Amino acid sequence: MSRIILKLSGEALAGDKHQGFDEAQIRPLAKQVKQLIDEGNDVGIVTGGGNFWRGRTGNEIDRVKSDQIGMLATVMNCIYVSEIFRSEGMMTSILTPFEIGGFTKLFSKDRASKYFAHHMVVFFAGGTGHPFFSTDSGVVLRAIEVDADFILMAKNVDGIYDSDPALNPGAKRFDTISIDDVIAKDLKALDMTASILAKENHMPVRVFALQEENGIIKAASGKFNGTTITVQ
Repeated sequence: MSRIILKLSGEALAGDKHQGFDEAQIRPLAKQVKQLIDEGNDVGIVTGGGNFWRGRTGNEIDRVKSDQIGMLATVMNCIYVSEIFRSEGMMTSILTPFEIGGFTKLFSKDRASKYFAHHMVVFFAGGTGHPFFSTDSGVVLRAIEVDADFILMAKNVDGIYDSDPALNPGAKRFDTISIDDVIAKDLKALDMTASILAKENHMPVRVFALQEENGIIKAASGKFNGTTITVQ
């Protein structure tokens, strides 16, 4: 069995609405995660906040405050997705790196490990808790802290390409690529901070298309249409 950290973009939670939540998009994801839990895996979830707010797009206000709004957007996402997961028969808990009254619990490795031992899906909200770090950095950090086996990175495209497939019809997808090449080629599969963190801590990443049927289950098994980022 594996301990898996799954990264969902905020945009994925919004679906065709592009803002807010799309339950029809989220419920099939919950069913896939439940299958992984029923098979005995531990699953942690990190979400982006782009369906509400992106820190870097708040140019009219202070960057620190803008990033804080983005952190809170991920908390809202995790609360909502957690409730969808619960309605599918899973136990869940939400951890944040800062206190939010009774909404969440404060993150610690021991607390996360306890929840995993009780077969709960653990949501890691609030990013790293600090400005100037993306949710990519947050997912790699949490995966390292809780001793995950690998990260599943759900994207709008089916892996990592040598150029932007939306701009270059001849772009070629990598089935496997080393984290060193991701960094050297600046392929932007992860932001640079997250890439270096994954490299230094030997955290493998599987990138796949969220829209693929049973994409999460396939990526977790290793038999998927996407890209595996290898580490030494």
